[in-house]
Amino acid sequence: MAVAFTKEESAETAAETLLPDRAISPHPNLVTEAGLKALELQMQEARQAYEAASTVEDVNERRRQQANPLRDLRYFVERLRTAQPMPAPTSTETVAFGSTVTFSRDDGRVQTYRIVGEDEADPKAGSISYVAPVARVLTGKAVGDIVVVGDQELEIIKIS
Repeated sequence: MAVAFTKEESAETAAETLLPDRAISPHPNLVTEAGLKALELQMQEARQAYEAASTVEDVNERRRQQANPLRDLRYFVERLRTAQPMPAPTSTETVAFGSTVTFSRDDGRVQTYRIVGEDEADPKAGSISYVAPVARVLTGKAVGDIVVVGDQELEIIKIS
């Protein structure tokens, strides 16, 4: 008799609660000190969101609300497990992981980016991943060097 009044999980609800894992990069997980702290914070936020969703009474709604935080938790646990903290560059002679590099393009634009780990890269905020094409060609180069990215030449103006 009690079974007649329980909600059965629909196929739609099941699909919403079984989210695929977030893609993990095949590259080494190099991080700056700030990047490591950001990963820890994001994991903590995902854990809090999961715990908040755990208080929802309806089982289907609870599963639906836990799906994203649970997927994020799996991602951040793995990223923290594989994180390789990199020391800040000790020299401004050549571009390295953690360097801030200013370069000019042949069209006259001058851009400045800090080379960081994949999870902390945000080009709009002035940081790019060390695996980005621009970062790859700049790494190891010095002020005055000219590199080619696609059909553009970039000249390194400053490294800090």
